[in-house]
Amino acid sequence: MNNQPRWISSLIFFMLFIVILNSQINAQPSNKTDAPLLGWNSYNCYGSSADAKILSENLDVFIEKLKPFGYEYFVIDAGWYRQYDLKQGEKWPSKGDKAHLNIDEYGRYLPSKTLFPNDFKDIIDRAHKHGIKFGLHLMRGIPREAVKKNLPVKATKYFARDIADTNDTCNWSSLNYGVDMDKPGAQEYYNSVVELVARWGVDFIKYDDIVHKPKEINAVANAIERCGRKIVLSISPGDDINPEYVETYKRADMIRITRDIWDLSEDLKIGFERWEKMEPYAGQGFWLDFDMIPFGHIKVSNPRSYYRAFSQRGYERQDNFSYAQKKTFMTQRALAASPLFMGGALPTSPKIVFELITDEDMLKCNQNGITGKLETRILNYSTNIDIWRTPHRNLANEGWIGIFNRNEYLDIVNFEKEQLGLRKNVSYELYDIWGKRMIKDEETLYFEIPGDDVVFIYYKVK
Repeated sequence: MNNQPRWISSLIFFMLFIVILNSQINAQPSNKTDAPLLGWNSYNCYGSSADAKILSENLDVFIEKLKPFGYEYFVIDAGWYRQYDLKQGEKWPSKGDKAHLNIDEYGRYLPSKTLFPNDFKDIIDRAHKHGIKFGLHLMRGIPREAVKKNLPVKATKYFARDIADTNDTCNWSSLNYGVDMDKPGAQEYYNSVVELVARWGVDFIKYDDIVHKPKEINAVANAIERCGRKIVLSISPGDDINPEYVETYKRADMIRITRDIWDLSEDLKIGFERWEKMEPYAGQGFWLDFDMIPFGHIKVSNPRSYYRAFSQRGYERQDNFSYAQKKTFMTQRALAASPLFMGGALPTSPKIVFELITDEDMLKCNQNGITGKLETRILNYSTNIDIWRTPHRNLANEGWIGIFNRNEYLDIVNFEKEQLGLRKNVSYELYDIWGKRMIKDEETLYFEIPGDDVVFIYYKVK
């Protein structure tokens, strides 16, 4: 005979129900990305001037040369809504060219009829046909033109002037005003923007000028969650990050941690500095973005013939990085699990660039998805060496090491295994990723590293 009180049976049943429910919730797939994103972005090569023909030509090469290695995101950066009145004979906009913004009746950006006569449909359809995701750049806020015209906020009784904060402006762009998220209609405006681009088939949004505005980050994240389409959120820029906002930042998939990065030696230093500062905040599905890869043919829309409107960081060129600097650049991003977005023009960038950005051993480290830590720093009158190590996500006895010579001249160095983050008196297989050779396993390891170069090692316990 069962003398157990009925309330105990009910309690046991209730607790069992909660356990099952929690297990089901935990088993649901996360919307976060499993590994750093791989893609291409138009900004380094075409600035604000990429058009339908240019995108189509780059997509051709993307499909052929990048997609087979896992590159997936094809992104047009700023300016896709600018309608230019070009001077006769001009291919690219220059100083003095008139431009206006293409916006709809609800104050939302539309593709420029100058650059995209058929909107984005053709390019998005073609990308999706080949299993490639399409992304675009948006600026935080609402167009100033929408505020000037006091356009309605879609599906509300509110208007642009009801939600705009005209004192909130971007210090490097005059396109938008900020949105006051304490005003009725503010969230609905962001909902309408994301709803529109989701309807186009957009899979990735790079939201700029937003890292210092946590309320607007939340507004964008809320809008994405309700839009009915999986959209990856990238937030920028990276020179105004506030650690107090980290939990809000984590609603995005990736966050820029640097200013704009170009083919300059000083920008390699910035990579190390920001990596060290931001590494504690990294996590799977929340990737630290070191900015685009400015390799190959860049600044294409800025020929040297005469002064151009978008000539920051120089004119059209093949990038100025040496081969050693390129290896250092890519090793940083592999060990840090940074998203990799090629920035050069794909049809006209050299073979060596594609060999570096598609190197399978480098990509294995990057797609491991663990942000490495600084193991050892040697800084004195003659030596400036950083040693960073990234463990394998699933295999405790494997991982990757970068030994970076941060001086501009060759250095001959030796290290005990412990300085590399390895165990003393343990035998390892050591593979030089860029040199494509095995390294002899010894308790003291010797290296000759040219200036601005790196030894990139995959290690495994024998």
